[in-house]
Amino acid sequence: MIPIRDTIPTKTYPIVNNALIAINVVFFLVELSQGPGLERFIYMYGLVPARYTIPQIASYFTTGQQLVSLITFMFLHGGFWHLLGNMWSLYIFGDNIEERLGPLRYLAFYMICGLASGLSHLVFNYNSTMPTIGASGAIAGVMGAYFILFPKAKILTLIPIFFIPYFIEIPAFFFLGIWFVFQFLSAAGSHGQMTGIAWWAHIGGFIFGIIFLKLFLALPGGGVSERLRRMTEKKKSYRLQVIRPVGMANDPNLYGTITITHLEAITGTQKLVNIPWGFQKRLFKVIVPPGMKEGSLLKLREMGKDAPHGQKGDLLLKVAIQ
Repeated sequence: MIPIRDTIPTKTYPIVNNALIAINVVFFLVELSQGPGLERFIYMYGLVPARYTIPQIASYFTTGQQLVSLITFMFLHGGFWHLLGNMWSLYIFGDNIEERLGPLRYLAFYMICGLASGLSHLVFNYNSTMPTIGASGAIAGVMGAYFILFPKAKILTLIPIFFIPYFIEIPAFFFLGIWFVFQFLSAAGSHGQMTGIAWWAHIGGFIFGIIFLKLFLALPGGGVSERLRRMTEKKKSYRLQVIRPVGMANDPNLYGTITITHLEAITGTQKLVNIPWGFQKRLFKVIVPPGMKEGSLLKLREMGKDAPHGQKGDLLLKVAIQ
């Protein structure tokens, strides 16, 4: 299963979330440039619990170096797939949290969740000399916030079946709940950090994400955040949309809703539409002509229910302008 995106659309571009993804990529490129010095680089800028708990080791580092590594560890990764997995999760869940909190509060929230996840790992791996790196803990905090804010959302997931793309929607509370249980069972079944995965950083990040969310929602957003919201308003809606049509017993036609923006209503657009059931062709292209108005209908011929005499009804899509 490959998660594609969530089904909660955002009205603004996630500038901070995208910037965090870019920073992580830049840090990874810096790692690749280290060559033979990579191990020393990771030990210097990763999170090594023993650096804080064993005086003989701590003496080799300045106070500044100790503080810096509490931040830099969350921007380093152990390989391309580690980076890709983390950034894809951040891409899926981070935009909605940024829109809810605002760019500045979201940035502070992300960093504090990352710090809290690192401290959680330190507490449960007190004297470990193995460096911990990765944005997983901070992203777990974002996922914890998503679990609280959007429990009824769904995660659009791709399941390839014999090379045919099949999309399903998994409820967010189920997706994230199973993820958290897996982290907890993995942490309980591991010994220290023998697995090389900081399970307790994930758990700590998720729990602290829920706690910090309550605190950050109570803070005022400020005028800067509101100005940034207006500046980053999206001009286009999602290209891929899932539509669940409905119909009446004696009506061969089916009815659904397709969402576009004001700009797309004026200029026209193309969308990929996925119908979860009842169609031979589940994924198809819909052309939205320019000049659409709220409530306009698009007719997809013979995409409805079977009608008498071997005919098929149509699929009528009502245009909703967000």
